[in-house]
Amino acid sequence: MHVARSKDGEVREDKSGREGSVRVNKTTNTLWSANKLSFCQLLFSKNSLTIVHLCRRRSDGALVILKEIPVEQMTRDERLAAQNECQVLKLLNHPNIIEYYENFLEDKALMIAMEYAPGTDIFSLFFKMCKPDTQMPSGGTLADYIQKRCNSLLDEDTILHFFVQILLALYHVHNKLILHRDLKTQNILLDKHQMIVKIGDFGISKILVSKSKAYTVVGTPCYISPELCEGKPYNQKSDIWALGCVLYELASLKRAFEAANLPALVLKIMSGTFAPISDRYSAELRQLILNMLNLDPSKRPQLNEIMAHPICIRPLLNLYTDIGNVKMRRIEKPLSALQAGSHGRPGGRGTNTRTRGGLSGLSSTKMMHPLPLSSVYTWGSGISTPLRLPMLNTEVIQVSLGRTQKMGVTKSGRLITWEAPSVGSGEPALPGAVEQMQPQFISRFLEGQSGVTIKSVSCGDLFSTCLTDRGIIMTFGSGSNGCLGHGNFNDVTQPKIVEALLGYELDQVSCGASHVLAVTNEREVFSWGRGDNGRLGLGTQDCHHSPQQVSLPADFEAHRVLCGVDCSMVISTQHQILVCGNNRFNKLGLDKISDTEEPPSHCQVEEVLIFQPVQSAPLNVEKIVYIDIGTAHSVAVTEKGQCYTFGSNQLGQLGCSSRRTSRVPCQVPGLQGITMAACGDAFTLAIGAEGEVYTWGKGARGRLGRKEEDSGKPKAVQLDESHPFTVTSVACCHGNTLLAVKRNV
Repeated sequence: MHVARSKDGEVREDKSGREGSVRVNKTTNTLWSANKLSFCQLLFSKNSLTIVHLCRRRSDGALVILKEIPVEQMTRDERLAAQNECQVLKLLNHPNIIEYYENFLEDKALMIAMEYAPGTDIFSLFFKMCKPDTQMPSGGTLADYIQKRCNSLLDEDTILHFFVQILLALYHVHNKLILHRDLKTQNILLDKHQMIVKIGDFGISKILVSKSKAYTVVGTPCYISPELCEGKPYNQKSDIWALGCVLYELASLKRAFEAANLPALVLKIMSGTFAPISDRYSAELRQLILNMLNLDPSKRPQLNEIMAHPICIRPLLNLYTDIGNVKMRRIEKPLSALQAGSHGRPGGRGTNTRTRGGLSGLSSTKMMHPLPLSSVYTWGSGISTPLRLPMLNTEVIQVSLGRTQKMGVTKSGRLITWEAPSVGSGEPALPGAVEQMQPQFISRFLEGQSGVTIKSVSCGDLFSTCLTDRGIIMTFGSGSNGCLGHGNFNDVTQPKIVEALLGYELDQVSCGASHVLAVTNEREVFSWGRGDNGRLGLGTQDCHHSPQQVSLPADFEAHRVLCGVDCSMVISTQHQILVCGNNRFNKLGLDKISDTEEPPSHCQVEEVLIFQPVQSAPLNVEKIVYIDIGTAHSVAVTEKGQCYTFGSNQLGQLGCSSRRTSRVPCQVPGLQGITMAACGDAFTLAIGAEGEVYTWGKGARGRLGRKEEDSGKPKAVQLDESHPFTVTSVACCHGNTLLAVKRNV
């Protein structure tokens, strides 16, 4: 049998060769002659002989492994079952799993073609036999790597770098309803740079049907779980036990369970007796190992729980920037470009992700030089003119406001927050000392985010969400109404991954007062939190403490999401708008309006529980590029730069010169070339093409950023900027405003 690669890349057999032999392609570049290598793999239940062939792929000369598994004593059904198992293994497609290319049954053997991993024990032997003077390839197994360390313990970052790769690979395997059943450091391979790990040897893996359990006792004795020792059925939790053994081995450079004979080993495993882990490692790492090696399978963490563990977040998020044969530097677009589409206006200003401060379809002009440091201003809550906030020598490109939070994202992807200094903070003054004025706000970077690149932040009333550049969402703050999405109502002080969405790549997230909407790169929308008024779009008014997928029309491609206090919006790639929740004063545009006539009372919509298209012109006919929802009114910006307001006008927040109550959207007179806008509780803000800032509506407690009371007409707000600037982000919430600018170059 001559094994080669066909034109379509599949491994095929050629019976022109001598039966029972495998020949390497005879070319001038051939490095190896036709050799067979045999080794015995000791299983817990029986011995198995596997023959390994090293072949060269004709298409590109790459080396391919062909494993030959004798099946002489198998029945026809068993052979078909074995072949079917390999077909399923082919479905595994993960960078940390040895790739399977092809398999076929050849009379007396099951042949499996797979990726060649240099440096493993079997091929180290091959090198010695065939090329005694050639330097051994680097790489090998994780067991080899650990053995070479002697007694020199690994640092925690290295341990976690290896561990999270194994974790991701096993998560992929379990998602395919496959048990590995022989996870050990000898089956984990390292690349030649000893940075990337790959799980291999699925020879005794078990494919589960639904939530079935496996009963056969297999695997390497030192890694088998207590339930296997007792002959009990098991499922994925036994692989997690083995994963705990691997993590222990990385931390201790020795196996968790070893003994002189099998009965003694079983006794150690059943009692959970192993040497303590060095206290040089963090308490979190040591506790994670203890949790994974819990004697009770039900108390071992699930893989997604391990992935969401605080100690794994940083190595998971940094993983793909640190590995490979060359240290990779990711070319990243400015976050403003990631958060918006094209506007098409030559003088158009930068963009802003809707975070209680608007949703934009605009894009910023590409800068050819490093951006200067920006300024962030705030007003409201008694601050009647724009106050420049301390910046920590950084550039803020996006801001968000909650009832109690002021937050921003820096150009480098860090989360910055501004807080009022605590009462009585600082050193007591000495007698006779001049009392210094205390700053109104202090700034700090959020702790615990080292190595995590934040893409955007969105604030609710008492909680916040942040989205990483890897599409992972983290939430923290008050857990009331389940708005954190962690499956409970508990408060969280530091950002924690929303585990239920780990399998998705999130594009954007928006917070209301106590609910959240998120959209994935596959156009799926999820909602959770408080459900009053149908704001979650799930057809009920129930609260949900974990993400729920929202049903949308089949032809609707969700692009952005937007949360108001008690309502929600989803905007499509075609600028169509769906809304749900409280439509009081027609603030969502659900009333069917085609001109300036008021709809009759029986045609007025007060609330909807599922997402429905807007019905009020111009929202349903114009191309809306920016939109925001306030407490009782909304504002929208068209592609032409026109500004429309709709909803309550009790305090002149619609900007239509009068306080006439109307459910008909009105164009704000005197405003042209508007690029973005935002709504507070009873006031409105708009940004002009040259960076002008206009406000109108309720003026109490500094809402309008100038020393005057209510104004039904837009008037300018003066910022303390001596150079031309661009507004990059704006957010309004309740009676406050937060605005970020960058100086033009």
